[in-house]
Amino acid sequence: MVSQITRGIKISVTTSFEGTYFKNYKLHFAFSYHITIENHSKDSVQLMSRHWEIYDSLNHKEIVDGEGVIGKKPVLKPGESHTYSSGCLLSSPFGAMKGHFNMINFTTTRNFRVIVPTFKLGAPFALN
Repeated sequence: MVSQITRGIKISVTTSFEGTYFKNYKLHFAFSYHITIENHSKDSVQLMSRHWEIYDSLNHKEIVDGEGVIGKKPVLKPGESHTYSSGCLLSSPFGAMKGHFNMINFTTTRNFRVIVPTFKLGAPFALN
């Protein structure tokens, strides 16, 4: 697990290898990731959007931007947390992801960015 705190918001990430399969006549490696967002600040906040940079060991980089996470824009009061799971496909058995969540602080009405630390993706059978 990797974790990082930005402005009182803690992001923790765990990953799992889900298997391989063919899509469009090409082998893909499927990974899931599980993210927990914890509000350790004194203010209520809301996650508005996300930005991901997804890398694989073949030096392919994919950028993904979107509203919320898995169709939700969770509001977190002080002491609350939100956990969700999602996934990605890589064209190699190794890779990494990093990014950030754009959030709003309800007390100050200011937008701020919460860093999602770089987390590695690796198929266990390919590890030496």
